[in-house]
Amino acid sequence: MQPFELSLTAAADAIRARQLSPVELVDSVLDRIEKVEPHLHAYVTVTAEQARRAALEAANDAAAGRLRSPLHGIPMGLKDLIDVAGATTSASSRVRAGHRAEADSTVAARLSTAGAVLLGKTHTHEFAYGLTTPQTNNAWNRDRIAGGSSGGSAVAVAAGTATFALGTDTGGSIRVPAALNGVVGLKPTYGLVPRTGITSLSWSLDHVGPITRTVEDAALVLSVLAGHDPRDPASPAAPRADYRPGVAGAGADLAGLRVGVPRNYYFDHVDAEVEAAVRHAIDQLQALGAQLVEVEIPMTRYIQATQWGLMVPEATAYHEQTLRTAPELYQADVRILLEAGQLMPAGDYLHAQRARTLMQQAWARLLDDVDVIAAPTVPATAVAADEETITWPDGTVESVSDAFVRLSAPANITGVPSLSVPVGLDAAGLPIGMQLLGRPLEEGVLLRVGHAYEQTQPVRELAPVA
Repeated sequence: MQPFELSLTAAADAIRARQLSPVELVDSVLDRIEKVEPHLHAYVTVTAEQARRAALEAANDAAAGRLRSPLHGIPMGLKDLIDVAGATTSASSRVRAGHRAEADSTVAARLSTAGAVLLGKTHTHEFAYGLTTPQTNNAWNRDRIAGGSSGGSAVAVAAGTATFALGTDTGGSIRVPAALNGVVGLKPTYGLVPRTGITSLSWSLDHVGPITRTVEDAALVLSVLAGHDPRDPASPAAPRADYRPGVAGAGADLAGLRVGVPRNYYFDHVDAEVEAAVRHAIDQLQALGAQLVEVEIPMTRYIQATQWGLMVPEATAYHEQTLRTAPELYQADVRILLEAGQLMPAGDYLHAQRARTLMQQAWARLLDDVDVIAAPTVPATAVAADEETITWPDGTVESVSDAFVRLSAPANITGVPSLSVPVGLDAAGLPIGMQLLGRPLEEGVLLRVGHAYEQTQPVRELAPVA
């Protein structure tokens, strides 16, 4: 096995045992980037020389017994919305050409302090306003979409060109590409991971989180990222937590855990292979001792209107100045959405805020009765790059963006944590994801359940990139 094939946890163990040097690991991943990046286009920019210098420093510290954290010497990619001092933050847009960050974002600073090594910036759908990341190819099939908006981060992790990466999630932008590329994506509780220094799409819906090979890897990264930041008004004043004890060595016993299985919404208009794989995974949770409880998802008729009613005007407000002075620099799909936001009445935004409050209250009551909810992450596997709609067996036609945001949006509206875990492949060899949703600030429960499920499955390999 080559070092680039190692999960974060395995690589960290090898570095700690002095069986692997950070230099060897980073060189291996950079070699992998050189080989497959021309086929995938996951990165906006690769900072190879800086990464090698950081790896050498990490190796010297490791040799002297100065390991900063389990992320010490681990190579990573950051979505190109996340500021790193002196580096370009382009948001994959011509609007940001030449922009350089003056300071580290909170998450970049925390990862640097933990000893992680930055490989470069990964592609996003322009300004994170979309669910396809059109410039990036799916790691499992280059003719399929990567998913978005954190498509570059998910593809990099799936292909072995980053040991882990960070994404952002406003309507599913971590979990959607994670599911479509067969990796793990965690959208934490709203505010748990600070957003200071990160380009916003919709401030009341934006989240930041890890994309990793395994659930245990996600727990390691979250332990570094989570914690109060007074500069982010959404950041809870809670002490830093270590999510590792609930994962490493936790075993696969889920006795007493109540898993909610939706009777509505989450299995409506879902591909048959996706539904079969997710229900099989839910059966695995039951075999591990979990109790399955049928649940009714509340207020489903308002989900789409609430998501768009919040996101569209907030995004337009953020881009107000550049939309006025340089609209031609935006890609057409993003510009149209931003211009549409200018036409939305203030009353619609206020109605969406009110609906969000009611939905949060209804979900809190729902999660009193179960510990987690298990459902598909997205209703279909990755579609062809030129496919704009999905036609369901009953004749319903749905845009690709509406289909892919439909099952992930509730967690953004309510702010509850959601974890996407791979649960198999369809007949075309494309990954399928299951999402686990839980109570606010109970990421440890989701990680425990996801890890338990993983323990019952064969070790997942990297995407078969040529």
